[in-house]
Amino acid sequence: MSPIADNLSNTAENRALDWLMGNATTAPTTPLKVALVTANGSDTTAGTEVTGGSYARKNMTVAAATNGATSNSADLSWTGMPAATVVGVEVWDNAGTPVRLWYGALTTPRTVAAGDELKIVAGSLSFSLA
Repeated sequence: MSPIADNLSNTAENRALDWLMGNATTAPTTPLKVALVTANGSDTTAGTEVTGGSYARKNMTVAAATNGATSNSADLSWTGMPAATVVGVEVWDNAGTPVRLWYGALTTPRTVAAGDELKIVAGSLSFSLA
């Protein structure tokens, strides 16, 4: 997994600045959800999310930040995947209309066959503010 450093969506950047500057007091609606994508997005556009099989976004927990960084604190496991090549991940909040917060490419794309499992082990999905 590659670190997702400086890959905040524009929406998340604005929300973080508003919070840091005292213009907002709310945090994202939890639990945060990890989505798998077959085409990566950008600051302004979401990627192409996996569909089919038993795929669904997974809840993510993270450890408390240390030195400006954190990572997933538990394995993320998708079973019953559709046939796909997963090239990246996105992190969304759990609001009624979810907000995309982070995005990033996998170090190496992962190709799965129908019915396969895809796992991101604890600590391998890292986030930092640089």
